[in-house]
Amino acid sequence: MRALVCLILLLPGSAFADTVLATSHVTAVTVYPNGAQVTREVTFTAPVGVQEVLITDLPADTESSLLRLSSSDVALGAFALRTDRLPPRADDNSPAMVAAKAAVKAAEVDLRGAQGKVDGINAEVEAQQAQITFLTAIKLSDAAATADALSSVAQMIGTEVLTARMAALAAQGGLPDANEAVSKAQQALKTAQDGLAALSQGDKEYAALSVAVTGAGAEGHLTVTHYVADASWAPVYDMALDRKAGKLVVDRGVLVSQASGEDWAGVDLTLSTARPSDQSEPTALGPELRSIGDPAPPAPLDAVTTGGEALMAPVAEAAAPKTAVATMAYQGDTVVYHYPAKVDVASGVENLRLALDQLTFTPKVIAEAVPRYDATAFVLASLTNDSKEILLPGTTYLHRDGALVGSTDLAVLSPGAKVDLGFGAIDGIRLKRDMPERAQGDRGVFTASTQLEEKAVLQVENLTGEAWPVRVLDQVPYSEQEDLQISYTADPAVSVADVDGKRGVLAWDFDLGPGEKKAIALDTVLNWPAGKVLQ
Repeated sequence: MRALVCLILLLPGSAFADTVLATSHVTAVTVYPNGAQVTREVTFTAPVGVQEVLITDLPADTESSLLRLSSSDVALGAFALRTDRLPPRADDNSPAMVAAKAAVKAAEVDLRGAQGKVDGINAEVEAQQAQITFLTAIKLSDAAATADALSSVAQMIGTEVLTARMAALAAQGGLPDANEAVSKAQQALKTAQDGLAALSQGDKEYAALSVAVTGAGAEGHLTVTHYVADASWAPVYDMALDRKAGKLVVDRGVLVSQASGEDWAGVDLTLSTARPSDQSEPTALGPELRSIGDPAPPAPLDAVTTGGEALMAPVAEAAAPKTAVATMAYQGDTVVYHYPAKVDVASGVENLRLALDQLTFTPKVIAEAVPRYDATAFVLASLTNDSKEILLPGTTYLHRDGALVGSTDLAVLSPGAKVDLGFGAIDGIRLKRDMPERAQGDRGVFTASTQLEEKAVLQVENLTGEAWPVRVLDQVPYSEQEDLQISYTADPAVSVADVDGKRGVLAWDFDLGPGEKKAIALDTVLNWPAGKVLQ
């Protein structure tokens, strides 16, 4: 019966429904990498009995299926989200809106006062000019007048004209300051109007939430949580390498953006790594059926050849077994960051950057050199995440000794994981790769019918004023065929072969002092059977 009553109350024009218009205030937001959960608080007068509360300020793209309501002092009935046939919005009487409207009115009063002063000055000047015009129009041509009378009138006119001109000049002297006051008042009004516009939600794009409640004759409170899709956050990092101090300082921040259609002002912000819009369960595996059959018939011997191309019937191929393709899902526990201060996130504007915290690491710094491709070495910092915090994927800005040297995209770095980061070129460490022996015009390459030999010399020169730990990288080819034999010799011997599991990648590790040079000889030989072609 109670559900039926609540349903009747929601019907338009119901005689039993007492509709109360209410506005809400966004108090807390949990932002996900895609989307956000918004918490709104609603306060309204709740007369005794059943009534309808109509909340008229929800964003137009509110997800109706994810609406959740709760209240500790009123009983809740049915609720529905309206997107058309909406009533006019209730006035926004929030403190910020009231203050913004008051600022606009005060600025309008100031502008009228400043403009009134300018108008008064101009009126004074016009009055004096009119008096001067009248006085100068008087003609002293009355023959009956005596010379003394004419002299007296002329003196009077001159005195009055002078007085009027002095008064006009005095009034005009205050005009620049008055005009400047008008300009300042106009700018102040525009600033106040912009502030009001920034707070205004508009009346075109919004939704209304209709809720049936049973009041207790007192003020009612309602908490509404809903989901919006147009919101996101992403990590951003500033990594500063201080080589003298031997440390790497990581300033962690986040970029938050939203386009929900309303501004979030003074909200309690939580950032979650959960992905409610992504895959939430493992990809299902089905049975895989395999079978055997007769081999495909050989190509017919009477294939017709035209223009060097064989024309024959196509050979049917067995269909490949159909397998499920797994999609990448977020792994690891959900990480939540709660921002300690209230924040404002405007709708539809650029990303808001917020600072999280600062972490300090002790990296291993070397000069890594690849003479095959580069003319200089690069600073490489090997970082192990020995903190308890996971570093999420995000844009990273790299600083070396106070200078910005580049940026990169950091992959997820779990506690205990390692990453190598490049911090720019070392112009004072010069690289060169020569192949000193020549044959048949090919640089450093001697060929036989089944052999190819390459001799290379890698050179590293330190022109800086400090010693550097250096790692030189180069490569030799590798083979997975027994008939293709590949061997190499290096002087000095390599420090690490197959670096990071990459076959044929070689590394030499050594210290290089100021002004020192280092040369590495690398000889590679490939052998294969006669009649074969090297590919």
